[in-house]
Amino acid sequence: MAQDDASKRSASSGDRTQEVRQAIQGGKARNVILFIGDGMGDSEITSARNYSRGAAGRLNMDTFPLTGAYTTYAVTQNDPSKPDYVTDSAASGTGWATGTKTYNGAISVDAYGNSVPTLLELAKRQGYRTGDVTTAEVQDATPAVLGSHVVNRDCKGPDETTAKCAVNAKENGGAGSIAEQLVQTRPDVLLGGGAKYFNQKVKAGQFKDKTVLDQAKAAGYQLATDAAALKSVKKDKPVLGLFADGNMEVQWAGPAAKVGGTPAAKCTPNPALPGAAPKLVDMTRKALDLLDHSNKRDKGFFLQVEGASIDKQDHAANPCGQIGETVGFDDAIAAGLAYARSHQDTLVVVTADHGHTSQIIPNGTASPGQTATLITHDNAEMTINYATNTPGASQEHTGTQVRIAGYGPQAANVVGVTDQTDLFHTISRALSLR
Repeated sequence: MAQDDASKRSASSGDRTQEVRQAIQGGKARNVILFIGDGMGDSEITSARNYSRGAAGRLNMDTFPLTGAYTTYAVTQNDPSKPDYVTDSAASGTGWATGTKTYNGAISVDAYGNSVPTLLELAKRQGYRTGDVTTAEVQDATPAVLGSHVVNRDCKGPDETTAKCAVNAKENGGAGSIAEQLVQTRPDVLLGGGAKYFNQKVKAGQFKDKTVLDQAKAAGYQLATDAAALKSVKKDKPVLGLFADGNMEVQWAGPAAKVGGTPAAKCTPNPALPGAAPKLVDMTRKALDLLDHSNKRDKGFFLQVEGASIDKQDHAANPCGQIGETVGFDDAIAAGLAYARSHQDTLVVVTADHGHTSQIIPNGTASPGQTATLITHDNAEMTINYATNTPGASQEHTGTQVRIAGYGPQAANVVGVTDQTDLFHTISRALSLR
């Protein structure tokens, strides 16, 4: 977990006027890489920085020259004029994927349930290659918003869609579950977990009584189920990587927060992590390799990469799980930045979908919530508090604005305070999608 000395030092010393001036690039981008840290508010970034680099260090995401904040609120179902101040990942993802505010739980439909075209769908229509990468199930909200449209985020497979999303069910004339729709949208690269939903049977249409995985193979997908298989896939066909039945395992383990706190401890590698599974940085590098094309006459690509379990470990009040996923996400960002620096027509955006519960509080505080104390890179103690729900319950999101940072063409549009829906327009403008 040690870091290179250069990466420990602050990148903000001295006058940065010229650096910022050089970073402001207009014009069209050939490629866009969008990094989403699920639940990655400022507290999650700060705790990961303190733990892994030290208080004076910098993460890769901290080195972006252009930064801002954006608002994250959802709206009320059937009444888009009324805000819902604390969003979930479905409504927030729909915001940047479609430019449309919607209600919590909705996947790329508006507040009335009508489908709205997504960045990935628009990019595909114009000949761009597309990728969707996550450490969650590929049917989870953030990856789902790019290639599916359902009224309830829980409708991940045909069985759930029959029970909860009758209007979307294949047997009722709908487009089907999230899993089925992702196959039908057919991104060139689709990587993450969620294999169990691909093993469900389609209930109507051409693939009735066959599995969603059968449907994917018929659509030409190459299947990879571990890191070795992912390395060997070819560029000539789309790639479906399914590396877990559900969400992929987290990188780090450590003491869960509890009422009254924990003894100071360090994080350790997660013993449950499968050795054959790729890390997010591996999936990101492979996706970039598969989507990259040396022929400049061809269109470029749109790629979304999600660090999903920052959020999930926040919900679980598990600071080492949360921090390890943030650090792993930051490693993936480094790979994206390296690509962009050698391909100056690439826009990279790093942001989150919503804020979350964890807060760094003074050591020794008698919090009514759950706390855990970690020993950081500085060999100092850091206490993290979780108190947005009762102890033992899933901790809740918060309604705060979150960071957004950009590098490359059109990145200046992240500066200041914007809204999630503005990101849709920034990326659309960069790729001339509309």
